[in-house]
Amino acid sequence: MTGSRREAFSAFTFLVEIDGDQENAAYFKSVSGLKSEAEAVSVQEGGINEFEHKLIGRTKYPNLVFKRGLASAKGWAQRLRFMGSGGGAIQRFNGTITQLGPGGKPVKTWQFVKGWVCKWEGPDYDASKNEISIETIEIAHEGLK
Repeated sequence: MTGSRREAFSAFTFLVEIDGDQENAAYFKSVSGLKSEAEAVSVQEGGINEFEHKLIGRTKYPNLVFKRGLASAKGWAQRLRFMGSGGGAIQRFNGTITQLGPGGKPVKTWQFVKGWVCKWEGPDYDASKNEISIETIEIAHEGLK
């Protein structure tokens, strides 16, 4: 009897789109923060000593952290653009992180909503090391779909 084999997809092939702009989709070295956590709220009921009720509380989403090789000042320019020039209002955006499978076909998609670049970090320069310069872009957001 032959069964179907479930395939695990590689975690290194993915791309990121901002506001559906497929033409300027970016490839990153790593993405972290694809998590959600619901708070457990304990409620005690009078006369019941064997247990506490556990209700679902607020859901929290950590910031998304993107890392890539520094090839241009694009990440810094986007931070300035989304932060608003001259102290203007922060521009929020939606984004999509797509994991690609064999043949570059999408296999899993996460969407974040109302994001904004809250942190940009340039590379650490060290003349004693021979490694690629990495920039880090951190995005705060209001949820994952």
